[in-house]
Amino acid sequence: MRKTMEVLFSGKVQKVGFRACVKNAGQSLGLCGEVENLPDGRVRALVTGEDMVIEKFLSMVYTCPRAIIREVAVSEYVLTEFPDFTVRRE
Repeated sequence: MRKTMEVLFSGKVQKVGFRACVKNAGQSLGLCGEVENLPDGRVRALVTGEDMVIEKFLSMVYTCPRAIIREVAVSEYVLTEFPDFTVRRE
């Protein structure tokens, strides 16, 4: 069953290429969504796909170079179909 999850990453996740890495991980798994920096230093991703694929995505982002993920908060979000996986710019 397809669903959309909101994922909030905290730690050293801005100015290290983390959004691009998140986008690449999502695209490589066939997920759609968006990723953006938040003013408080966190990174927010909305990811739509199958449960198992989203779980794989969450494990993949820990391998992003230079990022140091301290905390990940995952919550269900209203089902949103995105045309692709994009990086939102401020």
